[in-house]
Amino acid sequence: MSPIGSSGRVAQAGRPDGALAGEAAVDGRGPASKSPRVRNGRRAERLAPYVLVAPAVLIIVVLRLWPLGLGVNFSFTGDGERNGATVGFDNYAELIDDPLFRTALRNVGWLVLLLPVAVAIPGLLATFIYLRVPGHQIFRSVYFFPAVLSPVIIGAIFNLLLAFDGPLNAVLGGSGLGPVDWLGDPDVAMFTVVGVHIWATSGMALVVFLAGFSTLDPALLDAARVDGASLARMIWHVIIPGLSRTIQFVVVTTMIGMLTSMFGLLYVMTSGGPEGSTYLPEYYIWVQQGQMSSPALASAASTVLFLVMLVVGLLQVGLLRRAGRED
Repeated sequence: MSPIGSSGRVAQAGRPDGALAGEAAVDGRGPASKSPRVRNGRRAERLAPYVLVAPAVLIIVVLRLWPLGLGVNFSFTGDGERNGATVGFDNYAELIDDPLFRTALRNVGWLVLLLPVAVAIPGLLATFIYLRVPGHQIFRSVYFFPAVLSPVIIGAIFNLLLAFDGPLNAVLGGSGLGPVDWLGDPDVAMFTVVGVHIWATSGMALVVFLAGFSTLDPALLDAARVDGASLARMIWHVIIPGLSRTIQFVVVTTMIGMLTSMFGLLYVMTSGGPEGSTYLPEYYIWVQQGQMSSPALASAASTVLFLVMLVVGLLQVGLLRRAGRED
């Protein structure tokens, strides 16, 4: 072995690792040359979701949250002679003392109690369509058709059908059940309007349920059929657990629709009557803003409606998640 080669290897072995890494970096063969590119790529990968979400967040902030904040701030000002002056919680105290607003909140309670019916009807219809009952393609179109009609048109149609001397009461009278004042009885009118709303909007929830069925494993239903499970057991033990997320979505959106999308029906069918029995917060807000010229009081009512929707939605999601974990 030559001394030159031996000394070269000794010198190379005695050099620090940093020098070797530096040479590798200069030659472009080591990881050090790639690290800036890798770091930039990882940074871009981390920022990509925020960049994609930023336009939607900006729209929500500008068109939703900012007006909401302005409305909440406006609810602490006065109307009429005290227009623009800060009045604290006087508007909220006036809401509590207003029997029409208390009726509107009581009707919100009825909506919460009727919510399972509003969700179960399109859920069952979607189940029958998914199981391909005879004529399921026709039923799919028929059930969705009311969703494309205007609430004003729907209200006008049912005003004719549910009139005291209308065709429905004629059928009831002919069968010996007697006529019912569907829209003139304070104890019946609210349930009538809610029933019409469920009929008019169940088509959209039906479409959501059918989309949820596309994620359900057909093998589970086949196994249940092989085991001899009845339709009720299949729905309770297979379909409902498999569609838990879809049910959560439909429950929340249906509740929001009941609280914020019934104005057209109320205006056409009952105009808040009889005796204010069909008032809901959104109708009360319109009356205060448009007819009573009390925009600050209407803003207070809007804030209360927002809080009611937030609390009810969170409670519903929490209960559904707990039920899903227990299953």
